[in-house]
Amino acid sequence: MNLRRDFLLVVTLAAAATPAFGQAPASIPDLSGIWVHSIPGFEPLASGPTSLVNRSRRNGIGNLLELVGDYTNPILKPEAAKVVKEHGDISLKGIGYPTPRTQCWPGGVPFAFSSGATQLVQQPDKVTILYNYDHQLRRVRLNQLHPAQVTPSWYGDSVGHYEGDTLVVDTVGIRIGPYAMLDWFGTPHTAALHVVERYRLIDYAAAKEGFERDGKENQIAPGIRDAKYQGKFLQLRFTVEDDGVFTTPWTATMTFGRSTADWAEAVCAENRQWFPGQEADLPTANKPDF
Repeated sequence: MNLRRDFLLVVTLAAAATPAFGQAPASIPDLSGIWVHSIPGFEPLASGPTSLVNRSRRNGIGNLLELVGDYTNPILKPEAAKVVKEHGDISLKGIGYPTPRTQCWPGGVPFAFSSGATQLVQQPDKVTILYNYDHQLRRVRLNQLHPAQVTPSWYGDSVGHYEGDTLVVDTVGIRIGPYAMLDWFGTPHTAALHVVERYRLIDYAAAKEGFERDGKENQIAPGIRDAKYQGKFLQLRFTVEDDGVFTTPWTATMTFGRSTADWAEAVCAENRQWFPGQEADLPTANKPDF
């Protein structure tokens, strides 16, 4: 009887110490505000499996005018490396290749991470992530599970929860569109794509390391971040898995600063001409909405 009593006591204490599924923690981080990042966006880690860098350099930084992804990165399976190299060869000829961004198609994740200014709207049961470029948004259901059968969609099925000071988002079921890619280098993905995002606020000392990695790889527009800002910064650390494309899961970060500008409207379809001067393949509905 004593063993049974002790067992029940342990179970009761454990249950009391663990929040019920669907219950928010006592306090959650305030991730609100307008956050900005340079383009193309991803910050490769200093070591370990990580995102592609640009083989084309300009003043030591990735050349935004020549997007030549490092197809020798060991995370890529041979067929994926071939696709990345083909995109890079096109770019080296001074010819642009179509991407979700240039064709005004939904970007999916993680491609959408580099879609300009970002906002996270936190509510008790969900988080809505807004991207400035072309009115893109994602909805993250909190403290729920993915359905047994996920219907593929442009941004996938996203569920999230808070782990202390971190918002964790898990996404599967990302639809494969006509211009589907994970990054600006044309890295492909399959239906097996799985992305886990971890958002947390960090102080400047921690953000500085991310900014330095960012500065080695991405084009940082002058004044994009508020140099006078003294508060917390937002860092996204994300991990990508896709057995059809990658040899191993890989991780990168994006370290966001506060914007120096207000939220501006950026409508992709208002500029139908994309480099090198071709008409964009705008998505159209099969039937009118009205």
